[in-house]
Amino acid sequence: MSMDTENTGDTRDVLDLGAAPSMTDADAGDAAVTSETTDGTAKAELDIPQEEIERITTDVIAALKTVFDPEIPVDIYELGLIYQVDLEPDHALKVEMTLTAPGCPVAGEMPGWVRDACETVEGVDRADVTLTFDPPWTPDRMSDEAKLTLNMF
Repeated sequence: MSMDTENTGDTRDVLDLGAAPSMTDADAGDAAVTSETTDGTAKAELDIPQEEIERITTDVIAALKTVFDPEIPVDIYELGLIYQVDLEPDHALKVEMTLTAPGCPVAGEMPGWVRDACETVEGVDRADVTLTFDPPWTPDRMSDEAKLTLNMF
């Protein structure tokens, strides 16, 4: 499903802060989510109006901005810890994220915080959060807002 990110203004196949846009604005009408049947053919499962996709995107970003690394006074979205977000046809949100370091003291807790925040969004039935360290997080992933807050200019 395409989600328009306010952070970049690009229309993307996923809410992915590091990927190149996969759709043009001309392609971003009503999005039909498809999946494959057991014989490999595609079938449409759910049509979601573009306005609903935009609302969910905005609300997911707002929810992610409520989660903070306890050691850093910047939310995880602005830190660049969220790598990818997919909204599945069954309204499950798949979130791939990282941490600032593999030995982060809240590594076991933060995915739950992200899940809980995302599940407050209307239109998201459940959120599944996966941690990855590939690629490793670097300060280059932080937004200008985060760098300003942390005096990293």
